[in-house]
Amino acid sequence: MHIQLINVAQKMPAWVDTACDDYLKRMPREISLKLVTVPLAARKGKQPAERQKQRESELIIDKLTPGSLNLALDERGEQWSSQDWSRQLQRWMFEFPRVNLIIGGPDGLTRQCLERCQHRVSMGRMTMPHALVKVVLLEQLYRAWSILQGHPYHRE
Repeated sequence: MHIQLINVAQKMPAWVDTACDDYLKRMPREISLKLVTVPLAARKGKQPAERQKQRESELIIDKLTPGSLNLALDERGEQWSSQDWSRQLQRWMFEFPRVNLIIGGPDGLTRQCLERCQHRVSMGRMTMPHALVKVVLLEQLYRAWSILQGHPYHRE
């Protein structure tokens, strides 16, 4: 199974890269996890946010492989527990050879991009820094795998 985490971002702080690398190393061989960064559209002058969001979403859509399951991280999405992530991961492993997890830019994703996604998932009701969302998402994928394996990483 191949999971592509597509996120809109500028250069991340070193601690983000370190944390992401740690979770990538922990993932099993059965799950190929690729991080793809789409550049943040320049926020200059008085350009409307919708214009930047449109450019970012176009770049994201270009990265989507036909036939993939696409999930958008969206504040209005469904909230999944760690157990829910585990059930979803198990289902993906049987039903979808490719999954795209999408983290939009500071202004979110366009309607066209969201319409390409079969699910919208919220990381919770609190607002998190963009860099932290990426780390938390990778951690939840690792936790979901550990739950499926009965590994003690996840304690109930």
